[in-house]
Amino acid sequence: MRHLKRALAGVCLLGLVACGGTGPTTTGDDVRPPRETGRAAPLADQQPAASRAARPNIVVVMLDDFSMDLVQTMRSAQRMRKAGATYPHSFVTDSLCCVSRSSFFTGQYPHQTGVRTNTSNNGTSMLGGWPAYDTHGNPERAFNVRLQEAGYTTGFVGKFLNEYEWVPGRALPPVVPGWSTFNTVFGSAYDGWDFASTSVTDGRLAVQQHPAPPASASNAEKDRAYAGAVIGDQAMDFLARGEAGDAPYFLEVAVYAPHNRTQPQGHYPGDPLFPPMFRDRTGERSCGRVACSKLTVADLPGYGDARADNLPRSAKGKKLRAWNTTATLPASIAERDLRDRARMAQSADRLVSRILRSVGPDTYVVLTSDNGFHLGQNGMGRGKGTPYDTDVRVPLLVTGPGVVPGKRREVTSNIDLAPTFEELAGLPPVPYRSGASIVPTFGQPKLVRRSYAFLEHTQQTLTGGDPDAAFTGSELDRIPSFTAVRSRTALLARFDLDPRPGKRKWGYEYYSYARHRFEKRNEVANPKRRQEVKLLKARLTAFDGCREKGGQPVSEACRLLTQ
Repeated sequence: MRHLKRALAGVCLLGLVACGGTGPTTTGDDVRPPRETGRAAPLADQQPAASRAARPNIVVVMLDDFSMDLVQTMRSAQRMRKAGATYPHSFVTDSLCCVSRSSFFTGQYPHQTGVRTNTSNNGTSMLGGWPAYDTHGNPERAFNVRLQEAGYTTGFVGKFLNEYEWVPGRALPPVVPGWSTFNTVFGSAYDGWDFASTSVTDGRLAVQQHPAPPASASNAEKDRAYAGAVIGDQAMDFLARGEAGDAPYFLEVAVYAPHNRTQPQGHYPGDPLFPPMFRDRTGERSCGRVACSKLTVADLPGYGDARADNLPRSAKGKKLRAWNTTATLPASIAERDLRDRARMAQSADRLVSRILRSVGPDTYVVLTSDNGFHLGQNGMGRGKGTPYDTDVRVPLLVTGPGVVPGKRREVTSNIDLAPTFEELAGLPPVPYRSGASIVPTFGQPKLVRRSYAFLEHTQQTLTGGDPDAAFTGSELDRIPSFTAVRSRTALLARFDLDPRPGKRKWGYEYYSYARHRFEKRNEVANPKRRQEVKLLKARLTAFDGCREKGGQPVSEACRLLTQ
């Protein structure tokens, strides 16, 4: 009966009818109580219990560095495509993990969150990582705080934010507000094994160690201790409690797949750069729906394309210096990595399928990623951080009550998900979120309200210390700071080619996707593209004026820029 009531409530929200490990547990050196949020009485105390119990559950699976070329390998993604909404024009504010995830939690651009890079360079900079996220007050503005106050049981399992870390002998990080269950898995899980995770009991953060089996152990034993398996077990435990309870629940499951390991040597001998479970390491079908031998550079649009015609140009059309000067990833390496990434994604694929089988009909399930990833496309190496389609376009699939199957033409950004979850929970929008709910498109596949998304990126050399540096080399450091605007069929990026503080030298790149699926040629100086470039430049200029920060309300003019 509880499922039926919630299902009907979800349909009402959409306007279609009238009217949620193994090893010993140890407490760290520093046990901290929850932080005060400075809010008034919780929303849950202001609303009737019946209305709280009637709201839908929400589950989000956040993949890590998942590129669009891998969607074809996941059976769960195909199932969600058939059953729910697909958003082919879904982008992230920046194709860096911590920056993107900060925008996801807050529904805000990087200039609002203050999180502009992955790291703080060992605390010397407040531009990135958990220190920036915390310093700028983002934990209290995150959507999960409002959901919890409204009566939701909120759960987080998996990868949280860069530099929210702990190692034995050091103090624990602070308890993050707004989570009923908080099982963050620390960054040692990048390598697949031998990591720690957290739990919160009576407002106190505790650490659980997940030791790796010895090299002599069976593959099955190693797989049970794999980070993806532990995250999956914790997620399913939360779902079992949520489905049995009376309160609606929200759960984010943030897996590490298919992110590369960060240590020069794998945990076990022979571990590839992208380490999958042992069960997924051999056989033609270890890559999922697509046979491994069928995954080639042909699945990487733009691989092998000459980059001489991609040079940025000045506002007057003059060719400027190339910033993309790293060696192109060889085809043999690109194909090897593509297949290993597909193998690594299979653990996440099975988890999504388990979630879809376990939740009730009153539950929304969302599948997305923090950013994409490139493997040699556009003459590049291996990595992310660019405004190109490989890095900023991510999957967005939604199933749930009242969701009509099919593709949407709406242009969406990851900042739209926070207000989406709040609307599903029956909460009014808050003025400091730049994103807008996509709930109206759930029941109306042809509805189009927004046609543009904005991107912001800060050059990583300003902070340094990125965890991927061992395998991306200097490529991430070479990507200039940029602001960009993206439509369904075009990209205009404005790069700052002078990284010195207080200096600026703008170079523009414009690409049309009407005929090519990748950035074939910079046409910013093409007379035939003059009108489109002019319009996109005008939007960038207008976006420059949108400098709200933190909890400052977003102006209506800035909201209209995405329309």
